Amino acid sequence: MRIAIIGSGGREHAICQKIYESKKVKKIFCIPGNGGTSKIANNVEININNFDEIKSFLINKNIDLTIVGPEEPLVNGIVDFLTNEGLKVFGPDKFCSRLEGSKIFTKKICKSENIPTANFKIFKDKLSSLNYLKEKKYPIVVKADGLAAGKGVYICENFSDAYKAVEEIFKGKFGKAEEVLIEDFLVGEEMSFFILYDNNSFKIFNTAQDHKRVFEEDKGKNTGGMGAYSPSRLNNSKLEKKIINKIILPTLKYLKNESGKYVGFLYAGLMINNNEPYLIEYNVRMGDPECQTILPLLKNDFIEVLNNCLNGTLEKINLEWKNEKSICVVLTSKGYPEKFEKNILIQNLENLKIKKNEYIYHAGTKSVKNKFYSTGGRVLNFVSLDRSFKVARDKALYLIKALNWKNGYHRNDIAFKVIDNL
Repeated sequence: MRIAIIGSGGREHAICQKIYESKKVKKIFCIPGNGGTSKIANNVEININNFDEIKSFLINKNIDLTIVGPEEPLVNGIVDFLTNEGLKVFGPDKFCSRLEGSKIFTKKICKSENIPTANFKIFKDKLSSLNYLKEKKYPIVVKADGLAAGKGVYICENFSDAYKAVEEIFKGKFGKAEEVLIEDFLVGEEMSFFILYDNNSFKIFNTAQDHKRVFEEDKGKNTGGMGAYSPSRLNNSKLEKKIINKIILPTLKYLKNESGKYVGFLYAGLMINNNEPYLIEYNVRMGDPECQTILPLLKNDFIEVLNNCLNGTLEKINLEWKNEKSICVVLTSKGYPEKFEKNILIQNLENLKIKKNEYIYHAGTKSVKNKFYSTGGRVLNFVSLDRSFKVARDKALYLIKALNWKNGYHRNDIAFKVIDNL
């Protein structure tokens, strides 16, 4: 098979690597890819939102299957566009992608289908938002409606914080804003819950816990993710049943009733309190860095799994997982998530000795004359598997130490909640 992967992050390199291991695959193209994918696939410089150019490329190269990694093209309708051209695409359609594209769309589904979530209100202007916020208890959460690259969520400790959040959203910091979402602050611990869905049946695709904050002990500014571990320490059979029955099934039923077509990953970001799940948000693709954490645990031929998903025969596949723990530690550019330098040489990367069950997935990198340079905030993902979370983390940190990249920053405490509670 000839495969194309759309995207350029750590998630896409992890997908590329897993597909590269399949005997069913002859050629992989990454649009646009990164320094890591360039070693196992052909990188192609096309803007991921230029659907016409992507379509022409896929047709010219006789691509059998296209996998869409990031959320933006999904929300913009790339699956509908390419499917209408007779191309096979892995990802949900534009309607279903609104689950991630509009937080308000998802909240309205929660209300109509009785899905447990934080109490919320929707406002169309700054004045009514602020009048409501004057009467509320804090902390409270203020959210921009659309895609905001993980940055459109404000956890406000007081009215002053909330005032600033509402003002920035209505002033267009995250694009034109016609509405703002204000919701109660949920107490508990977060968990990422993944399913694979073929529009008829679904399979649970493991769990993870992401660390969004830039500093140790989950402090500092939100980022795209500083690391993750899998499976989540919170998961158990009773909780899993509640998640499926109270959150996943009502959502899938709603999408089906509205004639949406969902083929792909669905990622539920949950808050768990006393073994009760509450939906924070949906993502309509694999998470990043959760993807890098989960995929190495999968025993199945990934292409076989995706083909069954596209053919509507997912129920015939039995997903098999390694009986191990997985940890991903993200190496970022110093200064991220604020100002940081780009195009910095990453010396010694090609000389690192990678052992079995160890992986380095590139994110913000490029390869020039067999040398790697940083191109983004999140640069590399160091992933390790072991029977013990602590040993897995020690292995990942050892590799980062061995690399000794002077422009790099990472957290040493990924999975501290599960490791410290052992």
